[in-house]
Amino acid sequence: MNHLINLIPPVGLSYASLMFVGFVTVMFIGTIFLPGKQYTGCLQPDGTGKSYKLNGLLLFMATTLVVVISTLVFHLTLAPIITDFWYLFIVANLFAFTWTGILYVKGQRTQGVNHQPQTLGKIFSDLWLGMELNPTWLGVDLKMFAYQPSLIGLGLINAAFAYFQYQKYGEITIQMWMFQVFWWLYLATHYYYEEFMLSTWDIIAEKLGFMLIWGDIVLVPFFYSIIGWHLVDAIEPIPVTGAIAIALLYLVGLTIFRGSNAQKHRFKKNPQANIWGQPAQTLAGKLLVSGWWGIGRKLNYTGEILVYFSIALTSGFHSMIPYLLPLWLLGLLCHRAWRDEQRCQAKYGELWQDYCTKVKFRMIPFVY
Repeated sequence: MNHLINLIPPVGLSYASLMFVGFVTVMFIGTIFLPGKQYTGCLQPDGTGKSYKLNGLLLFMATTLVVVISTLVFHLTLAPIITDFWYLFIVANLFAFTWTGILYVKGQRTQGVNHQPQTLGKIFSDLWLGMELNPTWLGVDLKMFAYQPSLIGLGLINAAFAYFQYQKYGEITIQMWMFQVFWWLYLATHYYYEEFMLSTWDIIAEKLGFMLIWGDIVLVPFFYSIIGWHLVDAIEPIPVTGAIAIALLYLVGLTIFRGSNAQKHRFKKNPQANIWGQPAQTLAGKLLVSGWWGIGRKLNYTGEILVYFSIALTSGFHSMIPYLLPLWLLGLLCHRAWRDEQRCQAKYGELWQDYCTKVKFRMIPFVY
C-alpha cells in the first residue's frame, strides 16, 4: 500500500480530480445555459426525429477567450496540465468507468431489466456497447455532450504544451506555433460544422457505453495530443520552406476533409443543392457524383489523414512516436472505408456498382 501511495501520491491525484471534474462540470453547465440553434437529427428507430441544441462553437470560442484573457490579464498558465498529465490520465479513466457504471444502472432501470437474469456476456456487452441510444440528462444529449470535454479538452492539452515550452525555455518555436494553429483551426472548423455530427454513425446508431465514453474522454484528448510531447524540447526552428510546405499540405487536407463532408451534408438536406457552383449530379438521386465525391468515394478520409500527417510533420523526423497517430488513423480509416463500402453494396446493390464504375478511386486518385 505504501508503495502504491508513493507511486500515485494522493495529493496529486486529488488536485487532478478537481481539475478534471471541474472542467467537465463547466462544459456541462455551458452546454445547458449557452444559447444554441435547434437541429433535428436523423430519424430514430421509432420513426421520430430527435431535437438537439448545438452550441459547441460558442462553448469552444468562450473557452478560447477565457484562456486568452486569463493569460494576458491574470498571467495564468496551462502548464500544470502537462506537469499533472498522468494524474489527469488516471482520473479520466476512473471517470470513464464511473460514467459507464452510472449509465448501465440507469439503462437497466429505464428498460426494466433489473430483475431479469443476466449472463456475464450480456452484462459485458451492455457495459461495452451501452444500453441506451440517446441517454439524456437535464435536457442534454450525452453522446453529443461527450464531444465537448473530449475535443475542447484536447485543445487545452495541446495549448498547454506551448505554455510548458515557454516556461521551460522562455520561447515558443515556430513549429509549436504551427501545432497550435493547426489544431485550433481543426477544432474551430469542427464546431463550425457541428451539425454534421448528427448524421454520423455514432450519433445515429451507436448506444452510449464504455467504448464511446472511453474513446471520447481518454483516447482522443490523451492520445491525439501525443505530438506535443516531441515539440516541447524541439527548440531548433524548422526551415521556412519546410514550414510553408507543411502548412500547404495541412490546408489542402483540411479543405478536402471539411469540404467533402460539407458537400455530402448539403446534398442530404437538399438533393438539388449546388456543388462547386453547379447543380448536384447524382445516380438515381441517391449517390452524389459531384465535387469531391466525383473524384473519390472516400476523399473525406484522405483529407483527414493529410491533416494528421501535416501536424505530425511539425515534429520533424527525430522519432516515429509522433507518427503513431496518423498511422493509426490511416489503418482505422482504410478499414472503415472498406466497411462503409460493404454496407453501401448491401444497401444499393447494382447502383453501387455503377457508382464504383463512375468514381473509380476510393481514397487516392489513380492509386487506390
